Amino acid sequence: MEQFKKEDEIVIVVSRSKLFENEELTFQGVKTAKEDNELVDRVMYNLDKHYKTMRRGSTKETDIPLSKNAELNTKFKQPIPYVVIRKGKEFFVTERLEGAGESRLHGKISMGAGGHMNALDSDMFSFNSVLNDNTQRELEEELYMETASEAFPKIIGLINDDSEPVSEVHIGILGVIELNEGDNVTVREVDQLKGEWMTLETLKSEGVYERLENWSKIVVDMF
Repeated sequence: MEQFKKEDEIVIVVSRSKLFENEELTFQGVKTAKEDNELVDRVMYNLDKHYKTMRRGSTKETDIPLSKNAELNTKFKQPIPYVVIRKGKEFFVTERLEGAGESRLHGKISMGAGGHMNALDSDMFSFNSVLNDNTQRELEEELYMETASEAFPKIIGLINDDSEPVSEVHIGILGVIELNEGDNVTVREVDQLKGEWMTLETLKSEGVYERLENWSKIVVDMF
């Protein structure tokens, strides 16, 4: 039986020109609803109105048409739920180990849980429904969460970073889960990820900040 390749995954994408309304809404870094509610609402509306699906592809598949390779197609953005988990003054972070698939991310520290989004059974679902379903799935696949009540992220804004080829084809949907004292989080795939709690001071310290992935640096700078 042929093994499924992640390159063949069908993921949610949206035309960059429609998402940012011909670059009128383009920003770099993070935009929160508190800071610019109108911009965030318009981008989320455009995601809902114009999202479609495309083969995920790979940066190594240079011979594949861009219409079937979202990872190299800069005319489209792949929305990614990026969920930050906070408890008091600490944030839950993960470090990618050598067992993880993406070698370019080994040793990198991430503040966000989440991943590529897949369509639901019908294309009639709103983007918010697709986002909620994919976010819940990603959290359950990556983490064990022991909480006194159901913990679901509050969407607070968007992350965009066109400075690197990888982030240029993605847009982050930034969410935050606020946990109570006594709640706990651990990683499921211990051969691929290491999880721990860090304060904002530690995350900004020399030797740690440099190891943060770009989106995490953007989030750290926001707090």
